[in-house]
Amino acid sequence: MFCPYCRHDASRVVDSRTLEDGSGIRRRRQCPQCAKRFTTMETTALNVIKRSGAAEPFDRSKVINGVRKACQGRPVSSDDLAVLAQEVEEAVRASGNAEIDANDVGLAILGPLRRLDVVAYLRFASVYRGFDGLSDFEEAISELRREELTPASADPARVVQPRFGFR
Repeated sequence: MFCPYCRHDASRVVDSRTLEDGSGIRRRRQCPQCAKRFTTMETTALNVIKRSGAAEPFDRSKVINGVRKACQGRPVSSDDLAVLAQEVEEAVRASGNAEIDANDVGLAILGPLRRLDVVAYLRFASVYRGFDGLSDFEEAISELRREELTPASADPARVVQPRFGFR
């Protein structure tokens, strides 16, 4: 690491902290030659390999824009979409690969989107999975209904607790 002030080729790490979203490390460094301090940010590169074979850096805004179309007219806020994009990035980074197929990014979107809004999930899945007709929609809806009936998929945060008493 070159010092930005004197161009000395070595520096000493004074402090290291993870970034707020956990995507990298912030390091405070000091040059042994000029004694000035500077900050570096270290992140891992994550590239998405498109169908054409071209590679481009992962971009949360592309996830948000793609999902926003499916959520049009639904009660989904921008904050919800930002959280979804963060979940998708965390899932993709958890694979441990520096390069990931665009198809795998789409698969990573489906789970959080299903939890966020089932109608938006069906819209996104219909395009992503290439639904051909009503039978594909019926199959996806019956799958959602089966999952809704199983107790393992019940989210305790979404269960409405009955109120007793009056206010």
